Parts: sequence; C-alpha cells; structure tokens
Amino acid sequence: MKPYVFFQLCNVLQHTYGLRHTRRIRLEESVAICLRILGHGTCNRLVQDRFQHSGETIHRHFHKVLKCLNQMSMDVLKPSDPTFSVVPSHIQNNQLYWPHFKDCIGAIDGTHIQVVIGEDKKVPYLGRKGVPTQNVMAACNFDLLFTFVMVGWEGAAHDTRIFLDAIRTDSVNFPKPPPGKYYLVDAGYPLRNGYLTPYKGEKYHLPDFRRAGRGNKIEERFNYVHSSLRSVIERTFGVWKNKWRILRQMPSYDIEDQRNIVVATCVLHNFIRIHDREDEGFKWDELGSNIDEGGEYSSSQENMENIHHEEMKVIRDNIARSICGL
Repeated sequence: MKPYVFFQLCNVLQHTYGLRHTRRIRLEESVAICLRILGHGTCNRLVQDRFQHSGETIHRHFHKVLKCLNQMSMDVLKPSDPTFSVVPSHIQNNQLYWPHFKDCIGAIDGTHIQVVIGEDKKVPYLGRKGVPTQNVMAACNFDLLFTFVMVGWEGAAHDTRIFLDAIRTDSVNFPKPPPGKYYLVDAGYPLRNGYLTPYKGEKYHLPDFRRAGRGNKIEERFNYVHSSLRSVIERTFGVWKNKWRILRQMPSYDIEDQRNIVVATCVLHNFIRIHDREDEGFKWDELGSNIDEGGEYSSSQENMENIHHEEMKVIRDNIARSICGL
C-alpha cells in the first residue's frame, strides 16, 4: 500500500467510522499494526517487537481497526451502480464478449479460507481436502472489485445452499440483478433467472481448452467465452489471497474474528483498487488458481430449486448462436 493510500485510509477511518487516537498511540499506528497483521500474517509477538508495544496493546488496537473496517464494508463491498445501467467497458471493448454478454453484470463463486477451530466443532468445517475452512461466497465486477461478500459458512456447506440463502435473505443485502441482467456462475450453481451457467457435459475450464482447442460445437464455444469472462472472479480471489497472507495461514482467533478478518481484507482490497490503479498487487494474474475451490455441489439440490430456468436456457442458447454467428 502506497503512503498516500495509507493516509487516505486513515482519514476515512477517522472521519467516517470513528477511529481515534489514544493517549499513547496515534490512529495511524493503530492502522499500521492492523495492516501488518493482515498483510503478513504476523503473530502478536513479532508485532510487539516491531512496534514496541505490549501484546495486550497490539491485540486491542488490531481489533479496534478491524471493527472499523467491518463497519466500512457496508459502504465499500457493493456495486458502484446499483442499477447496473452501464455495460462494463471490459465487455464493450472486447469483441470476444461484445455484444453477446452485454447484459452481464459480474461473476459469482465461492472460495475456501482456512479456519482454526476446536476439535469439538471442527467436523462441519471440513471440506473435500479434509482441512477446516469457511466457504466464502463473493460477487465481483469486471474491475476486480468485490460487490458482495458473504462469510461464515462452514467448509462442508454446498455452494448452492449458500447462494440460495444469499439471494433469499434480505438482511444480507445481496445486489440482485435487475430484470434482463445476469451474473455468470459455474455449473455448481442452479440456472435461474439472473444467473447464467455454462452447458453441462462439455469442456468448460480454460486449461481444458488450451489443451484441446476451443472446439466446434456451439455449446463448447459458448462455454469457452463464458469461462473466459467468468474467470474475473478467480483472478479477483487470486489477487486478494496473494496480497493478504493472513488468509493462507489464519491465526487462532475466535471464529467471529476470523470471519471479520475475511471481510476486512475484502474492504482493503477494494479500497486499494479504487484509490491506486497502479498497485502492484493487482498485476498478479494466475488464471485457474482457484478453479474447483468452491463448496460441495449437489445436483439434487439444483433440481429442487431450479424453478425459473427456462428463460435463462433461451438466453443462453441465443448467446451461443450469437457467438457462432448464427
């Protein structure tokens, strides 16, 4: 984080979210302590040595800033245009996507973040890899900005279950697509109005196409473009995880703090992206680094919930024909 972005962050936290100096520590130092822990995954003892404060002081100031960042999430983790009236330039300026995906507003996926939890509570958090995680659902736009983040679900939870909870629970403020608009989702999600999946039973992930070519079938060509455009969520996850090392080795905070850390790092991700277009962290790009990282998928769950899919099937078929010039 560049100095001018750091001081902008401090200013916002002070004047909008109530962060204050204390008698011994200025708020800038409090923010630096928090950023050190989040960015480096540094343990309390090393931060004590770096800032020359007691463990209790480090703990208190870290959590004070963490609380402010979570308050900030309501203002930062949302679409800049809630009406989605403007076609993203990423689509307009790329003939691979334009005009086929002119009504697309972003992408949705889940990703797993390690949690540290007691043995007596561990089982629901165990995912496919046998490691306790929380399954985080997120939406992003085509500028690598998070527009929605939902944390706290256990690692064993199905992506579909989390998704349906998000779109049905008004209190989580999920930015639902207006009529005629849609998000891109992978095959682990149901095909519903406003959420466009690829064709099942065909190649989908970009590495598959690199090995075997784009294919000639209309469904394969649609899947290739869908996968290419939807990869923005994988890139966003990759940039985010690469920058905030605490996400790769979570300390043994209580589970609520671990959820708040995920939200806080998403807030910082967006803040840096908005205020520094040249930040080196956003030049990190490793496509496919988070593929197949979501929660478990249940086809029976989709069959039960897929009640408005016919319209999206028509939209998908029309886009596929448009891509093929038919």
